[in-house]
Order: sequence, then structure tokens, then C-alpha cells
Amino acid sequence: MSSSQPEWQRLGIVPGATLRLFGMRRSGNHAISSWLQRNAINGNAVFLNNCTRKRDPLTSFASVEVNTTRVSTNAARADMATTGAKAGDGALFLFSYEDHLPDEADEEKPVSGPFNIALIDRNVLIYRSFLNWIASLTRKLQLNQTYTVARRAGVLMRAVDTYRRLLEFIEGNRGPKDVAICYDRWTAEEQHRAELLVQLGLPQRDTSLGVVQAYGGGSSFQKTANDASELETDQRWKQMAEDREYQALLTLSAQDRALTNVLERMFPKDREILGRIAANSMFPREVLT
Repeated sequence: MSSSQPEWQRLGIVPGATLRLFGMRRSGNHAISSWLQRNAINGNAVFLNNCTRKRDPLTSFASVEVNTTRVSTNAARADMATTGAKAGDGALFLFSYEDHLPDEADEEKPVSGPFNIALIDRNVLIYRSFLNWIASLTRKLQLNQTYTVARRAGVLMRAVDTYRRLLEFIEGNRGPKDVAICYDRWTAEEQHRAELLVQLGLPQRDTSLGVVQAYGGGSSFQKTANDASELETDQRWKQMAEDREYQALLTLSAQDRALTNVLERMFPKDREILGRIAANSMFPREVLT
């Protein structure tokens, strides 16, 4: 790739590979971004975390990592070329979006703003089983003492709608550059992680789960965990089973035919549970009198 590209001049390097990530919050985005960086072609990487939709990712990121280490966001925004140059030519360039889809824009205002999407080698689409994902997001929001129940519910139900559209995109609209990663399977199968690296054109340097990432306060359930292999990410729905807010969210979600239809195909066990909830969620009319 030519160093004359304006994007690479501003980044300060000519990357060996460029990946763009999409995923809902609490879907394992940062665990997967860390794993991708650890498997960079030359061992070095630049990661722009949580970029703003429809703006230039080289200026609109929330935080930055160079070679898996957090660096000054303000310094990077002021002079991205100097920050990026620390990784050197051939490094992996990775930038991410949270709670957005690749097609959430039009031709005049594309998701990555003026960035030339022809320079992107792969779009990585991260998703997680519904019951575990919404359990994790609910717990995360509950830890924010400034949120009322009503505010949490509004945020969560909007997220459910975006989650459903992400699954539909993964199921039916993926292009040749798109690689979907199911976090549940990614955490469970080391061989699958190795196979995904091949799909992404990256070497198999490190197929472990790595350490727990600090983004978003780390795990909302296991604050003392350091090694990601210690996390019981497939048990979140059970750990929240008696939480009333979680139960209320599942009751509403069980009425969403579009959601349950896509879950039927992609996460049938979750769909089965939502079906049982829908069949048992009515209370006697007398309660309202």
C-alpha cells in the first residue's frame, strides 16, 4: 500500500493490514480487539477505540492503543502521525465502532466519514448470544448510580433493536470483506480462534484469551479476575435470572417477533427460553383494577 495515501500520511505508517470492527457494547469487543493486536503481522498495532459514526476515524476515536498500550488520546488527536509512527510500517491498523452497523449511513455520510473504505481489508462483525449479552449490559448499566430504572430501560430496549438489526445484517447482508465472530464460540474454542486468524490474514501468534480488558470497568460480574479464561461469560444469563429488571427486559423482548425470528435461526436455545417467557408473562386482569 502506497505511503502517498493521505490516510496513511495522517496515521504515520503504512499498515500491513487494516481491520474495522463493529459490535454491541458488552459483546467482547475489547477482548477480541486485544487478541487481534496480539496477532498482528509484525507484532505491532495501532487501535483506535470507539470511533464516532460518520466522522473521520483518525480524529474521532475515544481512546488509542499503540502496541497494546494505552497512549494519550489528546496527543493522538493533536498529532496522529507521531503517535502512529511508534508502531512502524507494517503494523496492524484497527479501528472500532460500538452499537452501530456497517450500513447505518448513506453515500453522502458513510459510517467512516471521509476515510477511504477501499483501504479496509476486513470488517469484523462481533456478536454474542442474546441472553448473555443483555444480562451483561443490564448489569453494567445498573452499576451507574445516576441512571434511573426508566433511563436504563430506554437505553437497553434501543440496544435490543440495534442488536437485532446487527444479527440480521450478519445473517443476510454480509459482503466478501465481512468476517463475523460469535463471542460465545470465540471464547470456548481455541481452534476456532486459530481458524479466524487465517480468515483475517493474520499469523497465529497467540490463540489464548489473554487478560481481562479494563475498558468499561472490566467485567461487571468478576471484578477481581485478571486472566480472561477465568471469566464465566456463558453464565451471565443464569447469574441475572432473578433480577427483576432483567426479567422485565426479557418479557418485552419475547414479544418482539423480528427479534425472536432471527434468534430462532442464530441462537435457537435463547429463542426457546423467550418462547417460554412469552407464554407465562401475563398477569391476572384483576391486578389492574
